[in-house]
Amino acid sequence: MSRGFVPPHPPRDVKPALPWSGLFGERARTAVYGWSEKAFTEPHIRREVFGFTVHIPLDPDAIQRVFQTNAANYAKPDIAKRLAGPLIGRGLLMADGGLWRKQRRIVAANFTPPAVDGLIPAFAGAAQDEAAGWAPGERDMAAAATRATMRIIADTLFGGDPRLKTPEAMRHIANALAAGGAARVSAILRLPDIGWSPTLRRGRKGQLFLRKTLADLVRERAAGEPQDDFLGSLIAALTQQFGRDEGLQLAVDNAATFYLAGHETTANAVSWALFLLSEQPVWQDRAAAEAAAALAEGGDDADLPERLPLLRQVLDETLRLYPSAPRFDRQAIEADALGEHAIAPGDIISIWPWLLHRHKSLWDDPDAFDPERFGPGGEKQRHRFQYFPFGGGPRTCVGAHFARVEALAILAYWLAGWRFTPVPGHEVETSGSVTLRPKDGLPLRIEHRD
Repeated sequence: MSRGFVPPHPPRDVKPALPWSGLFGERARTAVYGWSEKAFTEPHIRREVFGFTVHIPLDPDAIQRVFQTNAANYAKPDIAKRLAGPLIGRGLLMADGGLWRKQRRIVAANFTPPAVDGLIPAFAGAAQDEAAGWAPGERDMAAAATRATMRIIADTLFGGDPRLKTPEAMRHIANALAAGGAARVSAILRLPDIGWSPTLRRGRKGQLFLRKTLADLVRERAAGEPQDDFLGSLIAALTQQFGRDEGLQLAVDNAATFYLAGHETTANAVSWALFLLSEQPVWQDRAAAEAAAALAEGGDDADLPERLPLLRQVLDETLRLYPSAPRFDRQAIEADALGEHAIAPGDIISIWPWLLHRHKSLWDDPDAFDPERFGPGGEKQRHRFQYFPFGGGPRTCVGAHFARVEALAILAYWLAGWRFTPVPGHEVETSGSVTLRPKDGLPLRIEHRD
């Protein structure tokens, strides 16, 4: 029996697409486009793609082995480092081994629950300030979410530096992310990074802008008086651990990582949640009533997230249907086995939340929107590695708690004050090769809530 509303997803063919088809058209631009029905029913897929052996495990036990029980055998792939290197270098996201462990310890101190709780007033202020300029009518809520989360990252992690909150920075980030698909094609075909398409050229300009802006910021901070914020503590700890030159380079790498990924993924989660609720007014009204009651008790205190259990269910279901990061890739260092499937050194293990979160052997009516899945007791009925929007094991996203609380605060303020409805005739589609976002923005009609 269907659970109800089935939001749009890319069409699925009966047979798997040919490997080379991923180099062109929509499959090259949108990571989740072109999957067959088989990908949502099989336990494991193995493919040969231009000299790479790629395994796509679709069994939670296999995911657990890669992410947790044998995580040391699965490193970030060489191709991923080649793609991400120009922007985020050897920062936490791309590092392995001892370099990763040292950076993780340094960064994690800034994202403990008490540290995040202290940032809730900043989350609330950004949500309120963004909505202060709204008027009833049509509004691009994806752009609104991006502005709010960009401001939050700049204010909470980078001392509110105005260079990180401009429309120019927003445009360059969008271009850098959009170039991900084209850059991946170059890397797969082992082509030089020569900017053979307008998308790649715009993306390269975006990368250069962001690296220069953040390098300038790090250099200015290092030369000035120490500041007790994320960037200040990051610079101090990294230079103490690695020496001045390498420490400052790693500070730029991590600044780029957290600035880019820190606001983009949360903005997408907020956007998709608003889209889903705009299509389901009963759920929206319930979430709005809960938000209004929670804010009436206090809008910026540490207990705010705990007063939003229904909205948390909506957010969790949103991240199931539209995981901000649709894939996590690893490369085997030594031979291993995932169930009955042999893994050779150098094989790519491609783990797809997009597929696991919608797999027919794991979920009842998996394409339908139903926040009740995440109600009390639901977690006990799921395998730990059946649902993992922030990854899993030792490399679980260090900012996962930050992102969840930030998204809940933004959604609470916006839903308590505004009603969101679809724009007639506008078809919402997925887009993006690095993160999943609504294609061409998310126009919704908004009106004041009584």
